Amino acid sequence: MQNISKVPLNSFVHHEQTGALWQLSDLFLNYIPFDHEQLIFCCIGTDRSTGDSLGPLTGSFLSSFHSFPFEVIGTLEDPLHAINLSSKIEEINQKPITPYIVAIDACLGSERNVGHIVLQDGPLFPGKAVKKELPPIGDISIKGIVNIGGFMEMLVLQNTRLNVTYSMGNKIARALLLAWQRHSLKKKNEHNDNTNYHNAGQQIGYSNLS
Repeated sequence: MQNISKVPLNSFVHHEQTGALWQLSDLFLNYIPFDHEQLIFCCIGTDRSTGDSLGPLTGSFLSSFHSFPFEVIGTLEDPLHAINLSSKIEEINQKPITPYIVAIDACLGSERNVGHIVLQDGPLFPGKAVKKELPPIGDISIKGIVNIGGFMEMLVLQNTRLNVTYSMGNKIARALLLAWQRHSLKKKNEHNDNTNYHNAGQQIGYSNLS
């Protein structure tokens, strides 16, 4: 089982900076419990708004990765949005094993922070940027700052460049896949090391008996 600690403050990476994919995968590897029996990725947003499509874009990318074994809720084809969020949360909470939810959504921020992908402990509060009151979701949250906030947020989201949300969603999904692959490789290597140690111990034991 992974030893997961709290995410430190200021855990963010600009999606266009050099090495962003690896740096994001480092964050995800260190703070997302890939060993959890019921790990779920909830990708929130709608394909009806370019700025708010970060979540479903990310969900669609994740769903296209055949080697990504976790449940993904929220895609371009079947979005997780304001209308169905409450019912989906109820459905998730009825699972026999208490899930660990990674919530992914777009958000607005200051001009200098646009393009950053942020990892934070605790839930997301979907709809906050556009003054909607929706139930919080997530044990840990990934937010993509897609545009500038503070004024006419709904219009800003609708006029956000699709290239921004597409690029950020693609980077988040690929970094999550890379983190999972790195986690799997680490577990495999640990298993091999333990097996080799056990075999070596047996060989030593046999040699002592001969």
